[in-house]
This record gives sequence, C-alpha cells and structure tokens, in this order.
Amino acid sequence: MATRVTVLVENTAGAMFRVRAEHGLAFFVEHDGHAFLFDTGQRGTVVENARSLGVDLTRAEAVLLSHGHYDHTGGLRAVLEELGRGIPVYGHPDVFSSHYVRDSRRELPLRYIGIPFRKEELASLGAEFRLGREAVEVFPGVWWSGEVPRHTEFEEGDPRMVVVEEGGEREDPILDDASVYLVTPEGLVILLGCAHAGVINIVEHARSVTGVSRVRAILGGTHLGSVPERQVRATLEALEGLDFDLLAANHCTGLEIEAELRRRFGSRFAFAPAGAVFTF
Repeated sequence: MATRVTVLVENTAGAMFRVRAEHGLAFFVEHDGHAFLFDTGQRGTVVENARSLGVDLTRAEAVLLSHGHYDHTGGLRAVLEELGRGIPVYGHPDVFSSHYVRDSRRELPLRYIGIPFRKEELASLGAEFRLGREAVEVFPGVWWSGEVPRHTEFEEGDPRMVVVEEGGEREDPILDDASVYLVTPEGLVILLGCAHAGVINIVEHARSVTGVSRVRAILGGTHLGSVPERQVRATLEALEGLDFDLLAANHCTGLEIEAELRRRFGSRFAFAPAGAVFTF
C-alpha cells in the first residue's frame, strides 16, 4: 500500500482546497494499512480542515507529537473530542515543559508558547500518553524518533527559546523535538515538526534508527527561517549532498528560505500548504 501524507494544517492554504490556514502544522499519515496524526496545529482548524478534505480522523490509531509548542499541540483537545475515545499519544517527557520565547530585542516580556492544556485535562478526554526519550516503532515501518542526538557543530538552534523554572530562566534546547521516519521501498520519508534538533542531525538519526541510508523525501518545518545564517548555509550545503526525490519544506521554514530551496533544488522542491497531499 502506498504511503500518503496529507497536510491538514499549515501557515498557508492551497486556494483550491477550501481549507483554512493558521500558524501551525499537522499531518494525517497513512502507511501500510495504518493511519495516524503527526501534530495537531494551533486550534481546532485541524478538525475543520480534515472534514473539508474528506479525511476521516476517526481512522487515526495514534497521535505523534513533534514537541510541546502550542502551534503543534493546540489542536489536540479538539482532536480528542472529535474521536470521542482513548488514543495513544506519543511524546517526549519534556513536552509539557514551560516553553517560552524571548523577544529578539529583549524589549517585550517572555511569551509562553507551550502546550495550552494541562496533561490531566487531555488524559480525561482520552489521551493515553506514552512519553519517552527513545525511538519507538509505533507501527511496522513507522518510527517516532524520540530525542534526537545533537552531533553537527553548525546546528545551533534558536537562541530566543527559553525554559522558565523556579530558579529562573535558561536557554531551551527543546530536547522534546521529535520527527517521524517512514520506511518505504525506495528509502526514508522523514516528517519534521520544527526540526529544532537540526535537519541534518535528524537525517543521520533516521538512518541510524531504521538502518535505511537513502533519504527519499523530507517534509515539514525546518526552522531555517529563525536560526543563524551560518546554520542556514551549512544545512543547505548538506542537503545538496542528499539524493532525495522530494523536499517539501513549510511552516517555520519561512518563505524566504522556501524560495531559496526552490531555486537550488528546482522540481525536487515542493510547497506544502494545508490541503496538499503527497503519495509515495
């Protein structure tokens, strides 16, 4: 059976799809007879867009979370209410950390960007949390990455991100950043949430976890729009060394970087607004 990835939520929306855009990301994934959600967007838009696209969310057998930011988890309550039953929710133990973002000019107060719900509330609606740091094969050929090791020297992350604790604030490495690795006959399809761990770190981790070396496709947020220029340049150079068929970067990638990716990779790059469907 083919692998099918439907973009349910993204910052932009394809005009022909009759869906709404919002700052966030959510994928509905079908792979080898199984279906699941990867992230849930910022609000209940994920449910509305699924209906508009004819996607039956009740087919989802699990929810996989990329990290604990509001624009990836804010639709979780609406999804649970739509399902009306218990469902496994995979995430990192830090997914409920007190994630904040700092104004780059340090002129404004810290802004909370974490999950907008209490864990207990979501559990009462059916979320069966399965929190861990290690990679998990959720279904055959479907891996939730768990915590991704940081090995490259150039993937520094976003210096604006902070965690607020009793002792004050500290830089947030966003260790809860996770991705999804789909094993297909022609290679890996890697789904990114925001790639806070670094796109290349994620690629190398996917290869290590699955034992598959070829990267067939990369879809999702790269966060290259909010990192130092040095990291952008090094990441683009590393991507040029990958023999991928498709790069569909969206969300936190930013339009400027997306335009550069289109220039560099031509027809191997695709925009991925809400409503877009990719089949492998």
